Amino acid sequence: MSTPVLDPLTGRIERPLRPVPPDRLAGIAAGLRARAAGWAAAGPAGRGPVLARFAAALARDEDLLAALVADTGRVAESVLERRVVAGAIERWARRAPALLAPPAGFAAELPGVHVAGDAVPYELVGAITPWNFPLLLGLLDAAPALAAGCAVLVKPSEVTPRFIEPLTRLVPGELPLAVVEGGPATGAALVGLVDAVVFTGSVPTGRLVAEAAARAFVPAHLELGGKDPAIVLAGADLDRASSAILWGGTANAGQSCQSIERVYVAREVHDAFLALLVAKAERTRLTCEGGPIGPIVAPDQPRVIAAHLTDALERGAVAHTGGTIERHGGGHWCRPTVLSGVDHSMLVMTEETFGPVLPVMAVDGPDEAVARAADSAYGLSAAVFAATEEEAMAVAVRLPVGAVSVNDAALTALVHEGEKHSFRLSGLGGSRMGPASIARFLRRRAFLVNRSPAADPWWHPTEE
Repeated sequence: MSTPVLDPLTGRIERPLRPVPPDRLAGIAAGLRARAAGWAAAGPAGRGPVLARFAAALARDEDLLAALVADTGRVAESVLERRVVAGAIERWARRAPALLAPPAGFAAELPGVHVAGDAVPYELVGAITPWNFPLLLGLLDAAPALAAGCAVLVKPSEVTPRFIEPLTRLVPGELPLAVVEGGPATGAALVGLVDAVVFTGSVPTGRLVAEAAARAFVPAHLELGGKDPAIVLAGADLDRASSAILWGGTANAGQSCQSIERVYVAREVHDAFLALLVAKAERTRLTCEGGPIGPIVAPDQPRVIAAHLTDALERGAVAHTGGTIERHGGGHWCRPTVLSGVDHSMLVMTEETFGPVLPVMAVDGPDEAVARAADSAYGLSAAVFAATEEEAMAVAVRLPVGAVSVNDAALTALVHEGEKHSFRLSGLGGSRMGPASIARFLRRRAFLVNRSPAADPWWHPTEE
């Protein structure tokens, strides 16, 4: 039985998935490899204009935007997604020459030895990408890999395949990039065809990708789940904190790895913060009502969200807004849901919900806030709100996560300069942000040139 492609707004089957056959996938990989040497040889100066042209085409193509809207059932996020991706590709085209400049100098201990080097790109990089931001996460790793000189093969999620065709039409002929349709079997086959793999998605699937990469003896870079906490300290601007946290937890209907999924508030301001958050959440509408909260995209996700809500309510939590999965036009929706009376016995505080749900828990000061925030299998990112930057930073540096937004939330979705690593089960591998991102796709080579005419003192003596 073939996997159906569903319309997220109606729940209706639009068409069957059309996976690329295994032999065709192998042929695509071989074709990309054949082009990789020429692309690498073009150098940053030669690759830059091609990438810039690709970025410009993405930024203005309406067919691509329409496909993203059809894939996800949302408009505002798709417009932003297209703009961010085009900007990221243009940025890599512009910055790659400086970042790829070879180092040179003399050895500290051996001043006669000149040390130079270069960077050799992996021939073919594979990317297995998720459904929540199909274009952004489809190209987030592909862009620096292409800028580094790699060929790239992308397999997006089977949930959101509509954007593949219009995207493929925009790829310049010189660019060794292929985007293929397929399900889990296609992703599994891809790992055995590439020299390095990047994966964004769930922890269980990430483990499978890592195991397959280990068998193939290729590096794997994984960004997996998150259960991001927000901490609101007693002196924080509660109006600012409640607005930022509402957006950070419900943008894209909470279907983002860096979504705020649990909120710890100093007890003395808990009630005031909760009242503000509830009032703002109540005014935030679904897109089918003219608001910003889109549908739940993945077919299995409504069940997960509903299970977390049921578990929390049965254990004594109170839903002040939302609290249920709704059906409108055949699609699944969840209104911004604010919960109080929560604790860490509940799934909604410990497992990834991936929906617009904000459980709020009172804590007695910064120490308890840090302890609660750290009580998680995940360590992707977090947010801290305080009266001063110094007070917030004193808490931020104690959190075992890769990035902390201070007096804002989910800034990692918008700020690309900050290098970060995933902690705990949130992932493995190099930073996908900042200048280090491009280094993931390069192997460094050193050339050690002895320019001294004298014999090295450690050579075996040859004179009697």
